[in-house]
Amino acid sequence: MVKIGAHMSTSKGYHRVPFETLEIGGNTFQIFPHSPSMWKAKLPEEKKVELLKEAMANTGLNPGDVLVHSGYLINLASPKKEVREKSIELLKQEVRIVEMLGLKYLNFHPGSHLGTGLDTGIDRIASGIDEVLSTVENSEIILLLENVAPKGGNIGSTFEELKLIIERTSYSDQIGITYDTCHGFDSGYDICSRNAVEKLLIEIDHWLGLERLKMIHLNDSKYPLGAAKDRHERIGEGYIGYEGFTAFLSNDEILKRPLLLETPGGNAEHAEDIQRVKKILGIERDVDE
Repeated sequence: MVKIGAHMSTSKGYHRVPFETLEIGGNTFQIFPHSPSMWKAKLPEEKKVELLKEAMANTGLNPGDVLVHSGYLINLASPKKEVREKSIELLKQEVRIVEMLGLKYLNFHPGSHLGTGLDTGIDRIASGIDEVLSTVENSEIILLLENVAPKGGNIGSTFEELKLIIERTSYSDQIGITYDTCHGFDSGYDICSRNAVEKLLIEIDHWLGLERLKMIHLNDSKYPLGAAKDRHERIGEGYIGYEGFTAFLSNDEILKRPLLLETPGGNAEHAEDIQRVKKILGIERDVDE
């Protein structure tokens, strides 16, 4: 069964997300655990947690296919002490929220070294991860490192960099990756032919092992291959295009992972993009039929 969904707003409450996911033709989703542009994150009320769990059960959605995306302010690689400490504390709080919601995967951007050097930035990320996961040693939470566009001192635009982060942590068993098609395209990873997709998977397997690939962010790109711009586009409307996504989605290894849209627009646009993906896959009705 192909798992597909989109990043969903929680403005109407966590419990509305599973139902709205079905309405747009999806069977999984991604959410923020709090406002992504704020340093503070409150733990959800027990009643709201129970409503979400009931909604998941009533819709038949699998919590193991859902992704929670960390806030945008977090930068474990920051050389600024205050920023790094706040990042660690916020990530700890996000882990607690994910646990309370009965979910498993928390995705975050590794961070930027802000010009202080790749190696020291990787060390800061790895030790920050250790500090976060040391507080939840018996947890089943998996932190997912997302590949990023190679700009602004960003770390994690290559699989080698992601591997170095994982190797330097003490909790490698609790770390996986999310592959973002737009960010990868920005970094020079072509997916516009079947051979290119095979090459991508071989590289992931070489550096990380395919078992670490847990989620796919399915985004087209507003800019050409290797542009390093990080501008998402709707499916088929960017430089990856229908031909690229046809090649990408023809690979069975890719389809084993949840496909999560972070394309521009709201529910109406996401419903259209999901239908575009289904059409590429030859699925004319619901994804699970």
